[in-house]
Amino acid sequence: MTTDPLVEAAREIQSQAHVPYSEYRVGAALETADGEVFVGCNLENANFSNSLHAEEVAVAEAVKEGHREFTRIAVSSDRRDGVTPCGMCRQTLAEFCGDDLVVLCDEGEEEKPTEYTLGELLPDTITEETLEEA
Repeated sequence: MTTDPLVEAAREIQSQAHVPYSEYRVGAALETADGEVFVGCNLENANFSNSLHAEEVAVAEAVKEGHREFTRIAVSSDRRDGVTPCGMCRQTLAEFCGDDLVVLCDEGEEEKPTEYTLGELLPDTITEETLEEA
């Protein structure tokens, strides 16, 4: 089975993860509207609330380079367990992406990644518009 290049990029960056506490490596690969790919991996901190998640790192890399439009993100753990972005990462993605952002979750070498949209994973999200309405 041919693996999506975005999933491959998420797998490859896992080797750069700093995970001395959980030993759970996660990689993310974020595709911009113009086809450029930015990757991120999780970076743990002894104070767990200061840890960075792979999706956040990928978004930060893309945004610092001036990108604001994204089409897909792939997320992969070293366990190939279909990991999805956590709630915090979903909200970070929602800040920069529409409900139609494709989220690919790596299920392993023999399986196609599970595909969601950000809107499916985070319905009724907090946005700039909802804050203005409040």
